Amino acid sequence: MNVVENLEYNTERPKLHIPEYGRHFQKMVDQAVAIEDRDERNKVAKAIISVMGNLQPHLRDVPDFQHKLWDQLFIMSDFQLDVDSPFPITSKEVLQQRPEPLGYPQNHPKYRFYGNNIKRMIDVAVNWEKGDMRSGLEYAIANHMKKCYLTWNKDTVEDNVIFGHLKEMSNGEIDLASDGENLTESGQFLKNRQAKSNRSGGKKNQQRSRKKRY
Repeated sequence: MNVVENLEYNTERPKLHIPEYGRHFQKMVDQAVAIEDRDERNKVAKAIISVMGNLQPHLRDVPDFQHKLWDQLFIMSDFQLDVDSPFPITSKEVLQQRPEPLGYPQNHPKYRFYGNNIKRMIDVAVNWEKGDMRSGLEYAIANHMKKCYLTWNKDTVEDNVIFGHLKEMSNGEIDLASDGENLTESGQFLKNRQAKSNRSGGKKNQQRSRKKRY
C-alpha cells in the first residue's frame, strides 16, 4: 500500500526543460546545481557534458558541438548552474527573444497557375541579349507555361493563349506569336502525365504485393 502511495506521476513532477534527455538526466543536473564546492561542481558539469555527447552522437558533425552541449546544460539548470564554462554563456533573455518575422512575398500574380518561378524566368529572359540563347529560353518558358496551364485548367489550350499571356507578363518584350512558333502538342503533355501517374501507381501496387502477410 505504501509503495502505491509513494508513486510519482509526471503531472506532479517538475517540468523538463529539454525532455529529450529524460527525467534521470534532469536529476543529474539538479544535483550538480546543489553542489556547494565549486571545484566539485565543475568536475560534475564536465562529466555531464561527456555523457550528453554520448547520448547525441549525431551532433558531433555539427559545428560548435561542445558549445551547443554547454548551452543545453545551462538551459536544463534554468541558468542556475554556476560553473566555469569554456564558452560564453548565453543569457536566458537572449534565448527567450522572439525571432524577427519572415518576409513572405506579397505579390498576387494575375495568372497564379503559372507560379512565381515563371515570372522570374521571364524577367531573366528579358534581360538577355537577343539571339539563339534567348530564343531557346523563351520557347522553353512558353512550353512550361503550357504544361502548367494544362495541369490546373483544362485538357486543351491554344498556343495563341500561351503566347498572349507570355507577352502580357513580359510587358510586350516577348512575342512568340509573331515568330510563328509552335509549342508541344497538348496531347503529349497529357500523355506524359498519364504515363508518370501509371508508373507511380504501378510501383505502389508492386510494393503492396511484396509485403508479407501474417
